Amino acid sequence: MKKANIGISEKNKKAIADLLSQVLADEFVLYAKTLNTHWNVEGPDFHPVHLYLETLYIQQQKIVDTVAEKIRTLGHYAPATLTDYLERTQLSDKAPAKNDSQSIFAALLKDHESIIVSLREKIDTTSEDLKADGISDYLTGLMEQHEKTAWMLRAHLVK
Repeated sequence: MKKANIGISEKNKKAIADLLSQVLADEFVLYAKTLNTHWNVEGPDFHPVHLYLETLYIQQQKIVDTVAEKIRTLGHYAPATLTDYLERTQLSDKAPAKNDSQSIFAALLKDHESIIVSLREKIDTTSEDLKADGISDYLTGLMEQHEKTAWMLRAHLVK
């Protein structure tokens, strides 16, 4: 494949691809966990929770795809095996202890908040150190999506 001539050095493109591969791993693990909870939720609020989780996993699948495509725009291959993801992710791949909505929402909230913190750290790195403002802007938008989802999950939780 011809190298991407986009005004970012080869060294920085590699560093950004590596950084985005970590993001992809987190996003894919969260996708799998969200799908798991959609399939296995139980309780008196099953139907609305099942539908909400479907919305979340569809949204998450789109995020996974866009992160992988960002890596490809840099001229690098996106990691695409479960082994790759588990080696790179900061998230646990453990399912919630119980399949009720409160346990599920608490577990998903923890993961979304962990991703928010990680993205916030990567935003400055991509802009300041790697001179890739477009990637920094993309990560900011991604962080904002996770912030909104975290807010909605938090609103479901009983104190």
